[in-house]
Formats: sequence, C-alpha cells, structure tokens
Amino acid sequence: MAVDVRFDAVRMRVRLLDGREVIVPLAWFPKLRDATSAQRRRWRLIGKGVGIHWDGIDEDLSVSALLNPGP
Repeated sequence: MAVDVRFDAVRMRVRLLDGREVIVPLAWFPKLRDATSAQRRRWRLIGKGVGIHWDGIDEDLSVSALLNPGP
C-alpha cells in the first residue's frame, strides 16, 4: 500500500507502507509527464493506499501495476 508520492523532473517515487520505495520514469505515464508540478502534487490515495488518484488530470494508478509493470 502506498503512503506517499513525490516527484522530481523525470521520476515518480512512491513510498509503500512496508518501507519500500518504487521509482518509475514519468515517461511511462504521459498524463503525469505532461502535468504541471502543481497538478502532480494534488494526489490522493484510493482504496486505503492500493491506488493513487489525480483529480486534475483524471489519472489513476494502482500500486500493483507499479510493482509489476509488465513487458
């Protein structure tokens, strides 16, 4: 479960409840990549941390998808 989300210029960092941190490139998520810094900061946890939602850009990400990005 996610507990915090942070960004730098090219990456998103998601801190998990168990202490792990998932770092992924913003290039994987065009809506987040193209969003302003202010829009990226306006996130909220959904499902008690199983996902992250950004109202301003209508984007949802699940923690499981971040942990298992696929091919």
